[in-house]
Amino acid sequence: MEPQSQDLKTAPFLTLGRFHISEDYGFLLPSPLILPRNLALPFVEVSRNLGLPPILVHSDLVLANWTTRNPGGNLDTIVSFPGGESLRGFVLVTVLVEKAAVPGIKALVQAVNAILQPSPDSLLQALQQLRVSIQDITGALGQMHDYVDPDIFYAVIRIFLSGWKDNPALPVGLVYEGVSKEPLSYSGGSAAQSTILHAFDEFLGVRHSKESADFLYRMRDYMPPSHRAFVEEIRLAPSLRTHVLSSGNRQLLTAYNQCVESLAALRTYHLALVTKYLITAASKAKAQRTSHLPRPPQALEERGTGGTAVVSFLKSVRDKTLEALLHPSG
Repeated sequence: MEPQSQDLKTAPFLTLGRFHISEDYGFLLPSPLILPRNLALPFVEVSRNLGLPPILVHSDLVLANWTTRNPGGNLDTIVSFPGGESLRGFVLVTVLVEKAAVPGIKALVQAVNAILQPSPDSLLQALQQLRVSIQDITGALGQMHDYVDPDIFYAVIRIFLSGWKDNPALPVGLVYEGVSKEPLSYSGGSAAQSTILHAFDEFLGVRHSKESADFLYRMRDYMPPSHRAFVEEIRLAPSLRTHVLSSGNRQLLTAYNQCVESLAALRTYHLALVTKYLITAASKAKAQRTSHLPRPPQALEERGTGGTAVVSFLKSVRDKTLEALLHPSG
């Protein structure tokens, strides 16, 4: 069911500033702080206890700052360290994907305001820009192949991303000393926590299965409150699908469907990456063809970093995205 639309005469125009979203960097911090070495020591200690080089963690934190300020910069300008290429590449690709989303974020704002005005030409332009941005996100995600080794991602990086909720390796959670005497459970880092994907779904009217939707809504708890509020604002905005259908404008319908198809293609590509970096890498590790790397817990072999049975989840969200395609008959 489509959400109730606001009264077009009273609904406020959407802006990025009140949600702490940058016009230039989107959901990234425009001027992130470099974590001082003394504050990084607890992370270094954890990595040492896990048998990983302590410099991996600190360099990861520094790199996140460097890539934000130098989008598209060359990794060769970062001082290298043994075994760190894939970790640096993973952080770089993450930042590049977020940067590629910036035009799409602006397109969402333009489109919502074009419905409120209303302005068919502005809405068409926004939908066309949104399609291009989604395709650019897919292209940026494809750089994983260039910078990240699947075996290292599976055996090392993914362990840092995996959380303590829905993790069979830690079924009762994890005790955070000095924080709580009882075990706590938190999901690991996941693409399902990406604000931009939630905003795209809400804007395009994609409706997922109950199981997938429940997981996705839970992932919103890991977003900054202002970004979560942005997604909610998109959800409460006038329905794009209803507007396109009622307009009878063929160009708008075509542009809308192209956005949906591009989002489905992004999810198909994500599924292909998961197959390479998780399913295939797990098979190699099981066959001990990567015996020089640590062996992750068997319980995590086919689970995403957020704790889902990742392949079935990604297929479901992709298929439900395609179901959002509009037909002239409604």
